[in-house]
Amino acid sequence: MSSLKTLSVLLLVQLICQCSQGQQKPKFFRKDYTFIEESQAFYKIHTIHRTWPDARKRCAMEGASLFYAEDEVEADAVMGLWNRTQPFSWVYVGISDLLAKGVWETIDGRPILDVFSNWGPGEPNDANNVEDCVIWRRDNSLNDDRCDHKYPFICKKSLLDLDWNTLCDMPDPSYHYNKDFGKCYKFHLSPMNWTDAHAVCSAEQSYLAIINSQSEADYLVKITEEAPKSKVKGNFLSGAVYLGFHNRESDGWKTIKGTSLEDSGYTGWGNQQPDGGDNETCGSMFYNGRLNDLGCFQRCFFICEHDIGLLTGAIEERFGD
Repeated sequence: MSSLKTLSVLLLVQLICQCSQGQQKPKFFRKDYTFIEESQAFYKIHTIHRTWPDARKRCAMEGASLFYAEDEVEADAVMGLWNRTQPFSWVYVGISDLLAKGVWETIDGRPILDVFSNWGPGEPNDANNVEDCVIWRRDNSLNDDRCDHKYPFICKKSLLDLDWNTLCDMPDPSYHYNKDFGKCYKFHLSPMNWTDAHAVCSAEQSYLAIINSQSEADYLVKITEEAPKSKVKGNFLSGAVYLGFHNRESDGWKTIKGTSLEDSGYTGWGNQQPDGGDNETCGSMFYNGRLNDLGCFQRCFFICEHDIGLLTGAIEERFGD
């Protein structure tokens, strides 16, 4: 074998070894998650208190799930992380009896007896008939509590469930890479107001899309045309897609990155836009690619944009469409 062929084989082997779960860096999910070897999973302890339903939604937005311990080994490992990093006394876990009173199940439908179920003395007691969600206390016991209370919580992502998007260098396979712009995009078919759309993109480690050129506008028009919008039911504003610019501070239109819209490279407003009607301070794009101002309360489709290399610092060359 020639030296050139030998080198090629060695490089190929090295690349295969590096790409655990399809990613450049093995055992990586997100910068804000910690990997624990004992359970082969990633965890994030959320310090902003939320209700149980909102905690579950937040974990899902991050591509994870509301944590519950599989067994005592995992409980001990996560408790160790908790003790090392946070002071609070309890957290929500992904167990409830919301589907049937007294039937305690995990968020993925497993009976509580199949997982870690170390109830505290006298628990669950369903005090006042309103305790349907479960907290995990620092003494390693479980307790039923009201779902509308706001508590810290833990999100989990199993390494086995991690589907790494290699081209986009991120853990969300639903983003699509565009080689012309060197970025990835996702069209969201769940209409939201501008603020919620901004939050969703941020949770996905992305941002509401910012158009930097006519060619990028044309591409967003293309993915908007291809999205199965007609299948979406409910009340929302059709004809426009939220993007990452606004005038919410009444000091001129700027992108969510803080630069003026003029500096973004694209200011293709639609006919007689912006017209400023009804406190229209949030930015959108008509389906034809022209910019439009909207009231931020409107529920619309939206597009998220992701910068490659933002998460792992990967700089390898990208291939494919």
